[in-house]
Amino acid sequence: MPNVVEDLSRKLREFAIARDWVQFQSPKNLSMALVVEAAELVEHFQWLTEEESLAIREAKGAQKHQEIAYEMADILAYLLRIADQLDVDLVRALEEKMAINEKRYPADKVKGSARKYSDY
Repeated sequence: MPNVVEDLSRKLREFAIARDWVQFQSPKNLSMALVVEAAELVEHFQWLTEEESLAIREAKGAQKHQEIAYEMADILAYLLRIADQLDVDLVRALEEKMAINEKRYPADKVKGSARKYSDY
Protein backbone atom coordinates (compact mmCIF):
# COMPACT_ATOMS: atom_id res chain seq x y z
CA MET A 1 0.00 0.00 0.00
CA PRO A 2 1.41 3.43 -0.90
CA ASN A 3 2.46 5.71 1.92
CA VAL A 4 0.96 9.09 1.05
CA VAL A 5 2.95 10.98 3.68
CA GLU A 6 6.27 9.53 2.51
CA ASP A 7 5.37 10.17 -1.14
CA LEU A 8 4.45 13.79 -0.46
CA SER A 9 7.60 14.30 1.63
CA ARG A 10 9.75 12.89 -1.15
CA LYS A 11 8.08 15.12 -3.77
CA LEU A 12 8.54 18.20 -1.58
CA ARG A 13 12.20 17.28 -0.93
CA GLU A 14 12.82 16.82 -4.67
CA PHE A 15 11.06 20.12 -5.39
CA ALA A 16 13.33 21.93 -2.91
CA ILE A 17 16.48 20.19 -4.18
CA ALA A 18 15.70 21.05 -7.81
CA ARG A 19 15.48 24.73 -6.86
CA ASP A 20 18.45 24.70 -4.46
CA TRP A 21 16.13 25.76 -1.64
CA VAL A 22 17.24 23.18 0.93
CA GLN A 23 19.87 25.66 2.10
CA PHE A 24 17.05 27.95 3.26
CA GLN A 25 14.81 25.25 4.69
CA SER A 26 16.17 24.74 8.18
CA PRO A 27 13.68 23.59 10.82
CA LYS A 28 13.78 27.12 12.25
CA ASN A 29 12.93 28.77 8.94
CA LEU A 30 10.35 26.16 8.02
CA SER A 31 8.61 26.49 11.38
CA MET A 32 8.46 30.27 10.99
CA ALA A 33 7.02 29.85 7.49
CA LEU A 34 4.45 27.40 8.89
CA VAL A 35 3.32 29.97 11.45
CA VAL A 36 2.94 32.60 8.72
CA GLU A 37 0.78 30.23 6.69
CA ALA A 38 -1.28 29.37 9.77
CA ALA A 39 -1.89 33.09 10.29
CA GLU A 40 -2.99 33.40 6.66
CA LEU A 41 -5.46 30.57 7.27
CA VAL A 42 -6.79 32.30 10.38
CA GLU A 43 -7.34 35.50 8.37
CA HIS A 44 -10.01 33.76 6.32
CA PHE A 45 -12.04 33.08 9.46
CA GLN A 46 -11.42 36.34 11.29
CA TRP A 47 -14.67 38.05 12.25
CA LEU A 48 -16.88 35.18 11.07
CA THR A 49 -19.42 33.64 13.37
CA GLU A 50 -19.04 29.99 14.37
CA GLU A 51 -21.84 29.12 11.95
CA GLU A 52 -20.25 31.04 9.07
CA SER A 53 -16.90 29.35 9.67
CA LEU A 54 -18.52 25.91 9.56
CA ALA A 55 -20.33 26.73 6.32
CA ILE A 56 -17.54 28.70 4.65
CA ARG A 57 -18.28 27.46 1.14
CA GLU A 58 -21.93 28.46 1.44
CA ALA A 59 -21.17 31.71 3.28
CA LYS A 60 -18.28 32.94 1.12
CA GLY A 61 -18.31 30.85 -2.06
CA ALA A 62 -16.19 28.25 -3.82
CA GLN A 63 -13.30 30.65 -4.46
CA LYS A 64 -12.90 31.38 -0.73
CA HIS A 65 -13.11 27.65 0.02
CA GLN A 66 -10.31 26.99 -2.50
CA GLU A 67 -8.14 29.74 -1.01
CA ILE A 68 -8.55 28.12 2.41
CA ALA A 69 -7.66 24.73 0.98
CA TYR A 70 -4.45 26.18 -0.48
CA GLU A 71 -3.49 27.75 2.86
CA MET A 72 -4.01 24.37 4.50
CA ALA A 73 -1.87 22.76 1.79
CA ASP A 74 0.91 25.27 2.48
CA ILE A 75 0.77 24.41 6.19
CA LEU A 76 0.95 20.70 5.43
CA ALA A 77 3.86 21.21 3.04
CA TYR A 78 5.91 23.10 5.62
CA LEU A 79 5.06 20.56 8.32
CA LEU A 80 6.15 17.71 6.06
CA ARG A 81 9.41 19.51 5.24
CA ILE A 82 10.16 20.04 8.94
CA ALA A 83 9.46 16.38 9.64
CA ASP A 84 11.72 15.40 6.74
CA GLN A 85 14.53 17.63 8.00
CA LEU A 86 14.24 16.25 11.54
CA ASP A 87 13.55 12.64 10.53
CA VAL A 88 10.20 12.56 12.33
CA ASP A 89 7.63 9.95 11.36
CA LEU A 90 4.53 12.15 11.61
CA VAL A 91 2.07 9.27 11.35
CA ARG A 92 3.73 7.39 14.20
CA ALA A 93 4.06 10.60 16.26
CA LEU A 94 0.36 11.35 15.77
CA GLU A 95 -0.63 7.82 16.74
CA GLU A 96 1.51 8.08 19.89
CA LYS A 97 0.07 11.50 20.72
CA MET A 98 -3.47 10.22 20.24
CA ALA A 99 -2.75 7.41 22.72
CA ILE A 100 -1.42 9.97 25.22
CA ASN A 101 -4.54 12.11 24.73
CA GLU A 102 -6.78 9.07 25.24
CA LYS A 103 -5.26 8.74 28.71
CA ARG A 104 -5.25 12.48 29.45
CA TYR A 105 -8.82 12.99 28.31
CA PRO A 106 -10.90 9.93 29.20
CA ALA A 107 -14.28 10.30 27.51
CA ASP A 108 -16.23 9.56 30.69
CA LYS A 109 -14.54 12.50 32.45
CA VAL A 110 -14.28 15.13 29.73
CA LYS A 111 -17.28 14.62 27.49
CA GLY A 112 -18.73 18.00 26.58
CA SER A 113 -15.97 19.99 28.29
CA ALA A 114 -13.09 21.99 26.80
CA ARG A 115 -11.03 22.11 29.99
CA LYS A 116 -7.36 21.16 29.89
CA TYR A 117 -6.37 17.72 31.20
CA SER A 118 -4.59 19.27 34.19
CA ASP A 119 -7.93 20.73 35.35
CA TYR A 120 -9.47 17.30 36.02
